[in-house]
Amino acid sequence: MDLSALEGIGLTHSESKVYLAIVELGSCLAGEISKKTGIHRRSIYDAIERLTQKGLISYIKTNNRKYFEAVEPSILLANLKEKEDNIRAVLPELQLKHGMAKKKAETTFFKGREGLKSVFQDQIKDKKEILVFGASTDINAVLKYYLPHYENARMKFKINVKIIYDDSARNDEIVKKKPYLKVKFLPKQFRSPSSTNIYGDKVAILLWVDEPLAILINNKKIADSYRNFFNLIWGIAKR
Repeated sequence: MDLSALEGIGLTHSESKVYLAIVELGSCLAGEISKKTGIHRRSIYDAIERLTQKGLISYIKTNNRKYFEAVEPSILLANLKEKEDNIRAVLPELQLKHGMAKKKAETTFFKGREGLKSVFQDQIKDKKEILVFGASTDINAVLKYYLPHYENARMKFKINVKIIYDDSARNDEIVKKKPYLKVKFLPKQFRSPSSTNIYGDKVAILLWVDEPLAILINNKKIADSYRNFFNLIWGIAKR
């Protein structure tokens, strides 16, 4: 018999050999089990002790000698069912803890144009207000063909955006009036090769270089801190 089936339900290799030997031998002594399995007598007793605790074997004493017997094999299914029921009972709590853990600080790095697209697609999926400062008109060149799709999706879901550019962008096509978009400006000296997007519980830092880079941080406290900073700068920026 293939022992892997028994090992698959939680028995060790030696426990599986001992259990199968007792099933085949019927009522038997430890010496008989050792002879049949080739396992040292001392290890036989260790395996028997564990199998007894698992409710798979029992013993009777006759003339001061222990004869071991296997419990009805269907107990294996009953034990599995009990384990399954135990897991089902704690599963909701485990899933809740797992979900809470995932909400803790989580940082993801993206490279290249496709990586940037992933960040913007995540914004659409989140459907929360987007706050952007240090915004760059370089997005037109880097994501020239993707940007119209992003804008259409943003307007479809009525996602509000507030963007702070530097003054050099005032006459750029990208800042023209659009639905659900508000734009303000800071002096040119605040121009930067990076921009920061805040939405939901996330902060995305985008670096507009030859090989674009994005860092996405998923953490509510960090997002709230950046949001507070944005609101401060928004109050200073000019229309």
